[in-house]
Amino acid sequence: MTALPQPDLAYLQRVLLEMLAIPSPTGFTDTIVRYVAERLEELGVPFEMTRRGTIRATLAGKRDSPDRAVSAHLDTIGAIVREIKADGRLALAPVGCWSSRFAEGSRVTVFCDNGVLRGSVLPLLASGHAFNTAVDNLPISWDNIELRLDAYTVSHADSAALGVSIGDFVAFDPLPEFTESGHISARHLDDKAGVAALLAALKAVVESGQVPPIDCHPLFTITEEIGSGAAGALPWDVSEFVGIDIAPVAAGQNSSEHAVSVALQDSGGPYDYHLSRHLLRLAERHEVNVRRDLFRYYHSDAQSAIEAGHDIRTALLAFGCDATHGYERTHIDSLANLARLLCAYLLSPPVFASDAEPREGAIARFSKQLEHPVHMESTTHVQPVGELLDQHPDDDKERR
Repeated sequence: MTALPQPDLAYLQRVLLEMLAIPSPTGFTDTIVRYVAERLEELGVPFEMTRRGTIRATLAGKRDSPDRAVSAHLDTIGAIVREIKADGRLALAPVGCWSSRFAEGSRVTVFCDNGVLRGSVLPLLASGHAFNTAVDNLPISWDNIELRLDAYTVSHADSAALGVSIGDFVAFDPLPEFTESGHISARHLDDKAGVAALLAALKAVVESGQVPPIDCHPLFTITEEIGSGAAGALPWDVSEFVGIDIAPVAAGQNSSEHAVSVALQDSGGPYDYHLSRHLLRLAERHEVNVRRDLFRYYHSDAQSAIEAGHDIRTALLAFGCDATHGYERTHIDSLANLARLLCAYLLSPPVFASDAEPREGAIARFSKQLEHPVHMESTTHVQPVGELLDQHPDDDKERR
């Protein structure tokens, strides 16, 4: 067996830190799209772009069909200006699904049409010396926080004169910290850490000189946080699609900050039986620390591709992360395991080569989930219909 390429973890951490420095709430992703395009050019991986900026790259394989795709998203949660208040402060609406509790106390950048402004997100009753404990009674809601600009403004007119408009994007500072323990803490690890792992895996495969068995399309999407993600980005003959995203580490979950998770179900339902188990077998073969998990309040690029009508097998790989959509924390162990499993997947044969063939009359080639004879044994035995109808005819007459 050919040795598995080893991802460059220094490269992974460098591109992650650089991406964290680029604000990219959904709808404001042009700069990070350009950044990732530059990294692909450095690796010699060709790509094309959709009109709005989703990147569709191609890692050429020994055969061009069936194709596979792997996807990570460049967009993050954030906010948008909803209202300029009478006192010059700004009301916000969330971009993506996240709690205002994680927005309170944040330093932010407001991107106006003619420049940028800095500010802080605060609860409405922010002064402890003025309101005492009243702030503790405020409901957790985007209606109960506001953005205080670092500029002279005490009126709607003042803020408008600064260039602020309804619909301006608001990006939250990532506050990244990479510790000697290997922990990585920041906002927006979802999914910039996944993007970094995918880039590191591509670098490792390209530099190893190994040619994948089939073409693979790395996708970098820009609207995952609002649900559409990979809906319009897949080449027509992709049969396998692996999403890359974040795995919540919390009570009731099986994910770990030191492992990669194979998600077997999310809020959209189960992932493909065969592709998911293909990834689990690859992890076992290459001694990758892996966990199985399912996510109850979660959607991914893979789900958006299915909802768009693509006839594809989907699976999800995820790095373990604490406090998702808040002040997130992962560990380099999890990202290393994710990158290694991606290398193994990129270099693995298709789950079903027959997926490239027309499906008419294809029952002989169709997959089997129940492989072993013991799985065919049912504990609920059903009598043959004839035997059931023939027994106790007299009893049946008495009942009539």
